[in-house]
Amino acid sequence: MANRLDAIVFGATGYTGKHVAAEVIRHAQKRPGFTWGVAGRSEDKLKKVIQDLEKKTEQDLSNVKVIVADIVDEKSLVEMAKQAKLIINAVGPYRFYGEPIVKACIEAGAHQVDISGEPQYMERMQLEYGEKAKEKGVYIVSACGFDSIPAEMGTVFVEDKFDGTVNSVETYLESWTDAPLTGPALNFGTWESAVYGLAHADELKSLRKQLYPVRTPKFEPRLEKRSVVHKSDVIEGKWCVPFPGSDRSVVMRSQRYFYDNDKKRPVQMEAYLVVGSLFSVVILGICAGIFALLAKFKPGRSLLLKYPGLFSLGYFSKDGPKEEELPLTNFAITLYAKGWSADKKLAEPTDQHTEPPNKTLVAKVQGKDPGYGATSMMLVTAGLTILDEKDKLPETGGVLPPGAVFAKTSLIQKLNENGVTFEVLNIKTEDNKEA
Repeated sequence: MANRLDAIVFGATGYTGKHVAAEVIRHAQKRPGFTWGVAGRSEDKLKKVIQDLEKKTEQDLSNVKVIVADIVDEKSLVEMAKQAKLIINAVGPYRFYGEPIVKACIEAGAHQVDISGEPQYMERMQLEYGEKAKEKGVYIVSACGFDSIPAEMGTVFVEDKFDGTVNSVETYLESWTDAPLTGPALNFGTWESAVYGLAHADELKSLRKQLYPVRTPKFEPRLEKRSVVHKSDVIEGKWCVPFPGSDRSVVMRSQRYFYDNDKKRPVQMEAYLVVGSLFSVVILGICAGIFALLAKFKPGRSLLLKYPGLFSLGYFSKDGPKEEELPLTNFAITLYAKGWSADKKLAEPTDQHTEPPNKTLVAKVQGKDPGYGATSMMLVTAGLTILDEKDKLPETGGVLPPGAVFAKTSLIQKLNENGVTFEVLNIKTEDNKEA
């Protein structure tokens, strides 16, 4: 890979891709000799993106390579991948456009990171290309954005700080704005992924049987799901509902990896969304019911995709958010972990505990602009960590979730330094004293 570019942003002309390219520029300033390029279907549009970024960042980008590659032209994708150590893929929905890039990267020997939050896509890629990627020595890592770095690396962080054995983690996602938004919060691509993800959710059961033909043993005590609508003392008695995103599926894939490869007791996990008021719960429930019903049928999906603003109450739009309003949005994920203190450690990590958990830990991961600013930073930082810390990565490669890949790296430290912070709020032992 000596003569290759360090990284190529594929899909740099898209809404998310432009933010990713801007983030690469920020990192490149701190990395002497760093080389990179942008790729997509239109050379003119790519050059326009570079020109706009030059004005915005006041940087000389004349050395940034422009590469024409089309998702429907397999040869062009392979030629693109041959020119890079790392492909940062910003072209979604990945259900439709992700696989050709994965194939090209494996053939060309390039690593790939993306921001997919689509469990069916991610698990199918692991099933069909995991061994091929391992043989080629490349890492294909999805879910490297807001879906699902905070939950994934938050769970890794919790285990690292727990000083004992973690039995379960519950996550509570909150989002708020510093001022009322005058436009949508997210662009159409995320909405489209959600529509098709729900439409094909039934695929997951069959996929998982193939991916994991032998089930993980059940460890006690089992983490029971909370009621569909509930208040949680972890986040000051606010109303919560199950979180429909990919966080749980991604975290559980990493936990299965740790069990299979390290013989480590897997952490049980459930994810929840903090809604705030009971009125908001009712409105969310109505919207979710309509969304779920329409997504199951082709005519319904057509309506959802034609009128995203209507069916999301203005939260999504084909026009995308206003750039000046992106920094107004904040997010926080509170993680509540239960388990056993270090003095209760068993002889073998796969043994069963015979007494109830005696320790809890509460941690928080938070930042700003989850959809684009934080997501782009997490994506680029994750990709560069693959290049920088190969000796800390597992095995020789593979199609793996972020937690499995980055658990032993300095990714959490890098995220802390770049605006997504990880902190322990409290640790308590059985006698209710702070540890």
